[in-house]
Amino acid sequence: MTTLTAKAPKGKQKKAPIKGMMDNVMEQFNSASDHIDLHPNIRKILSITNNEIIVHFPVKMDNGEVEIFTGYRVQHNNALGPYKGGLRYHPTVDIDAARALAMWMTWKTSLAGLPYGGGKGGIQLDPSKYSQSELERITRRFTFALADNIGPEHDIPAPDVNTNSQTMAWIADTYMSTRPPAERTANQHVVTGKPDGSGGLEGRDRATGYGVFLNIKFWAEKHEETLKGKKFIVQGFGNVGYWASHFLEKEGAKLVAVQDAFGSIRSTNSIKVEDLLNYSKINNGSVSGFPGAFDLDNEKFFTTECDICIPAALGNQITKENAPKIKAKLIAEGANGPTNVEGEKILLERGVTIIPDILCNSGGVVGSYFEWLQNRNGELWQLDEVMAKLDKKMRESFNKVFDYAEEEKIDLRTAAYCIAIRRIEKAYIQRGIFP
Repeated sequence: MTTLTAKAPKGKQKKAPIKGMMDNVMEQFNSASDHIDLHPNIRKILSITNNEIIVHFPVKMDNGEVEIFTGYRVQHNNALGPYKGGLRYHPTVDIDAARALAMWMTWKTSLAGLPYGGGKGGIQLDPSKYSQSELERITRRFTFALADNIGPEHDIPAPDVNTNSQTMAWIADTYMSTRPPAERTANQHVVTGKPDGSGGLEGRDRATGYGVFLNIKFWAEKHEETLKGKKFIVQGFGNVGYWASHFLEKEGAKLVAVQDAFGSIRSTNSIKVEDLLNYSKINNGSVSGFPGAFDLDNEKFFTTECDICIPAALGNQITKENAPKIKAKLIAEGANGPTNVEGEKILLERGVTIIPDILCNSGGVVGSYFEWLQNRNGELWQLDEVMAKLDKKMRESFNKVFDYAEEEKIDLRTAAYCIAIRRIEKAYIQRGIFP
């Protein structure tokens, strides 16, 4: 393992790691590894990260003061291809969280059959406290600090929590500017999730949410059910939560409750998705106070009567405390690691189905792969073409996991992990270990 780090600035207090996130991913990994009798040597390799990069960098604020920021990039495994994974801007970002999320990305890309490994990272900050120009300088300085630890054939970041296509445009421009002039355009695919006009893919904005919707739709088809009239609740009304809700509503499902960072709302009938989006835009991004819905105690959100629950915010949201009270019979994980191990055990004992994160929200990385290919080959894909390709790829993954779970009589998460880990194991067995 290679760790690149700078001396921590004086007085900088390190945040405590997100409790249990790494424990969760390792327990899930070990459970699946036991099921497939994974080779002990390969288990050793996959249990650790390849590289962990920590950078501390100064940025001048609008008022002329300098602030020191801490950025992270963890590269878990690249046996199948370049590292791939998002960058998030959030106060909870730390090395432990980045490790767990990077490992999840390895399983996610492997399960989707993509030529990628897993990486993850970000900056420990609350973006709401900074101006747009400050966020641009922070992003560009972070990119410069990472230097050759990212690259279009080495490690390809993408948007994640509190980052978006604008963030990716800044990263791409900064990275390309550090290359020799003749090589700049050849490095456009250093990141994915860019704006349409800057090498982005049409439909990449909705790919993750659309993938969540498709997995729910495929699950319903397997059970010969229709989504029409089904009630669903969404935690997190950002990009993923909005698009998943948008497509579910088009199928006739009803959004009845939403929770975001500001609070929770519930309706006795249904909440119109587009109306809620428009309201949140003029309400500082908050769904609280939405006309036609009433405010709900945050603690009671997961107890809402519904058929489908979509946790699309942060990790460790469904726990042993609230799992017994969940009314939904289907949990579709739009976020990474929203259900911890203890919570999952309770849900499975109660007969609740969980479509795991590495399958359910993989539409984003599949869309990223399409964008990477588009840039690499100098092509331009149309929206309908992208959506059709995404539908086909997601259906293949869902069927593979569903069928394996049925055959082995195991839950969908264990099935997904088994398939993902086996693909990496096969690569190591065929190639051997250098030297």
